[in-house]
Amino acid sequence: MWGAFRALGWLGLAIILALVASLGSSATVQASSQWSWPLEAPHTVSRAFDRPAQNWLPGHRGVDLKAQTGQPALAAGSGIVTFAGTLAGKGVVVINHGSFRTTYEPVQPVVSVGDRVTRGQEIGTLAGGASHCASSIHVRCLHWGLRRGNEYLNPLLLISGRIRLLPIGSSR
Repeated sequence: MWGAFRALGWLGLAIILALVASLGSSATVQASSQWSWPLEAPHTVSRAFDRPAQNWLPGHRGVDLKAQTGQPALAAGSGIVTFAGTLAGKGVVVINHGSFRTTYEPVQPVVSVGDRVTRGQEIGTLAGGASHCASSIHVRCLHWGLRRGNEYLNPLLLISGRIRLLPIGSSR
């Protein structure tokens, strides 16, 4: 093993350590069959996750998925609805999944606080009106967020899998 590090050199090792540090704690989210996309296919990310350096700084605390007005929004995982209503003029649904919370907006909720939902269950429909995703009133996006405590995480980690570094020469 140490031979591999010697062959890689200090510069390569520094790059790997920087990569691991940049992943942060969000790299511990592991995808499994308990999670799915919050919209039917196709799945087009129109704006990526951009974690703010501090929670109060600018950033994009979720991902925007291209959708159509009236399209069903689906629970990405099973849990309990902790919010279903209007917040800052937008319909929002929040689902508690134990150690994680997912958020969906703008939606017209078809669930209520306290409802148990299962992965893939319809939780609302994409609301109409002005959208920050496109110039057309009918082209919308679903803003999908993920939090663990007060930490914003990239919700795509739920479905895309955990990032792991394997030893050099590993066939796995």
